[in-house]
Amino acid sequence: MSGDNVVLARNVEGAPVSPLHAQTAAFSHYNNLSAQLPLDPETGELVEGGALEQAAQCFENLEAVAEGIGHTLGDVARLTVFVRDIRDLDAVDEAFRAYFPTYVPARTNLAVAALPLDALVQVEALLTNGEGTIPDAPQAGDLVKYVSNTHNAPYDALSSQTVAFSHYNNISAQLPLDPVSNQIVVGGVAEQAAQCLKNIKAVLTSVDVPFDDIVKITVFLKDLADIDAVDEVYTRFFPDSGIARAVGYLPARTVVEVADLPLHALVQIEAVVSHGDGTPPQEVEARHGLIIEANNTDAAPVSALSTQSVAFSHYNNISAQLGVDAATGELVAGGVAEQAEQACKNIQAIIENVEHTMADAVKVNVYLRDLADLAAVEDVCARCFPGTPAFRAVGTSALPMDALVMIDAIFGNAEGTPPVA
Repeated sequence: MSGDNVVLARNVEGAPVSPLHAQTAAFSHYNNLSAQLPLDPETGELVEGGALEQAAQCFENLEAVAEGIGHTLGDVARLTVFVRDIRDLDAVDEAFRAYFPTYVPARTNLAVAALPLDALVQVEALLTNGEGTIPDAPQAGDLVKYVSNTHNAPYDALSSQTVAFSHYNNISAQLPLDPVSNQIVVGGVAEQAAQCLKNIKAVLTSVDVPFDDIVKITVFLKDLADIDAVDEVYTRFFPDSGIARAVGYLPARTVVEVADLPLHALVQIEAVVSHGDGTPPQEVEARHGLIIEANNTDAAPVSALSTQSVAFSHYNNISAQLGVDAATGELVAGGVAEQAEQACKNIQAIIENVEHTMADAVKVNVYLRDLADLAAVEDVCARCFPGTPAFRAVGTSALPMDALVMIDAIFGNAEGTPPVA
């Protein structure tokens, strides 16, 4: 339809370019950037040096992409830092300060089993895009960010607890820290998971946003075998309100095993949250004026703990998909290519169930047991996702069901989610 936002995939000079995915895919009020490796854009090779030099190059590449589309790093709403060794976060933080001297975005930090090209660091960013993506009809671009912190949740000088822009709240990943002592809570993974969720709730309460406005959760676990303990805690928090319980609402979800977490925590939880009020100069709408649209289809695997697709405003958030046949509940026969193909088929079934297509994808995230399989998975994704959505891949030592690959995605939702009459 005329007047609708469209996916705007772009590449710019001064940053590494891939033929398979765009450096940035914008839709409506956000720019979804591909994760940046520490590659010299002139040579295509990893820069010399250690984690400090690699982190600086990642930020340099992100800055080149941002500036190439008329933005700055001051427009970053959320930053995700992947390292191979959690001890390298100090070096990453040193580089970070040079590129974010005053404003600090929401942030997630974690160590993974492997990164492409054996890099030590990889950084991805979500940028605001106030001008929107309606063809030939740029908006004023003067929406403001709301940055908030509360003493009722752990404070970090190098991240903001929540950064709201337009109709989304971007929450820093929460560790199981007691906000009073700033120490990890006593107990095991169940107690730590509960504290992570309490911290998220405290952040949302501080900005007058209900817990059930969460549209996507990502759980980062040191040991995937702990997922049952985490799930038992999870069901005590979701659904949260009487309305959500009445309809059985659960956010989309991704569960990932990581190599390590800050402070060697056992679990860390990240949330993406709807923001019905918008940010000025948008008109303030009733808190639940824009609605969350949650959908499942039997054509893809259904989980009792998540919704396959959760749309709010102009984005559809998709739960991570394995190479599982919905009819049998089992992984498909074959290797990583077959599993990736099935995961993409599941995503296609989910997005077509809400009358969208794979061409509406703006970001694809891939988790691999063996990063040597990345080329095979990229080939599958190139065939399954028309266009060139932004992209990120990391290695993990374990996936649910001993799968070889897991894929989640974010889609544009041009029609929005209409206000309740």
